[in-house]
Amino acid sequence: MDEVRIGLVGCGGNMTGHLRRLLSVGDARVVGLADPSQDSIKRMVKRVPEAGELPTFDSHEKLIAGQDLDAIVISSPHTIHHEQIVYGLEAGLHVLTEKPMVCTVDHAKNVMELSEQAGRILMVSYQRHLAPSFRFMRNQIKSGEIGDIQFVNALQDQAWYRNQQGKWRQVLSLSGGGQLNDSGSHLLDIVLWMVDQAPIEVTARIEYFDKEVDINTSMQVVFESGAIANFSVVGNGPGPGMWEDITLWGDKGAIYSRNEKLTCRYGADPVEIDDLPSRFTSPDQNFVDAILGRDSVQVPPICGLRVIQLTEAAWESAEQGGRPVAVKQYPD
Repeated sequence: MDEVRIGLVGCGGNMTGHLRRLLSVGDARVVGLADPSQDSIKRMVKRVPEAGELPTFDSHEKLIAGQDLDAIVISSPHTIHHEQIVYGLEAGLHVLTEKPMVCTVDHAKNVMELSEQAGRILMVSYQRHLAPSFRFMRNQIKSGEIGDIQFVNALQDQAWYRNQQGKWRQVLSLSGGGQLNDSGSHLLDIVLWMVDQAPIEVTARIEYFDKEVDINTSMQVVFESGAIANFSVVGNGPGPGMWEDITLWGDKGAIYSRNEKLTCRYGADPVEIDDLPSRFTSPDQNFVDAILGRDSVQVPPICGLRVIQLTEAAWESAEQGGRPVAVKQYPD
């Protein structure tokens, strides 16, 4: 294989970024678009004029049947991911899916098993695994520079409640959940990936306001080592944009990330880390490289499973009035 032929499933705003990145990958060729909404396809073409040359389809089934594909990229409402991932894998295609991978633990286990059986790549588009700041933090933990992790504090602040009014992300049947299952998914994933320990228990409180999905979430998590983490996912922040703070405390030092600006403290004097690479590979590039055998998958499906395991447990805890809930462990 000297190029990867890719079909895009879903033509919303988020897919615009995937399309632009794939157009810049020399060994990738986008060969078709699928979306049930002609308006979404037209907006895609307006944003990325090159898309106007591509054949379009009103379903992922028709795209896969109508084009000679090696892979698909999925960026659709969250609850549809499972069906589309399964269809792609069963058709013998590699799959890159947007977060969250799926919306239930059972669905996560299902797609992981199918991927293994099919011998095809299933990857989640958590781009932070490829960002220099988070890779640095993970490496500092794995190398023992900050010692054994004792405490984590992770905060995300976004005007999600206001900005998603009237959109599918606040419709439970399409989103599968609220801010915790959407942008909050990135926060859970990156902490779980950096700490690289299984969470065993979660206690959560959730505020829905007037919506059917979670807006604000407060979580306390206990890891297998006994380390504790606080997660604060605030969906009604003032905006604009997103604010994130992540701090990792070990028994030898700490790392403070303020919107990915890093400060390390291994003694009395803090040290700012400002010489990290300014550019990083995208999940789209990594996906293509992995298919062509030039790189390993940087965000395997186990990451998607770990996120939904913790998310489901948090929802259950909140439904029980904030009681501690055990986090299901794979492959139980």
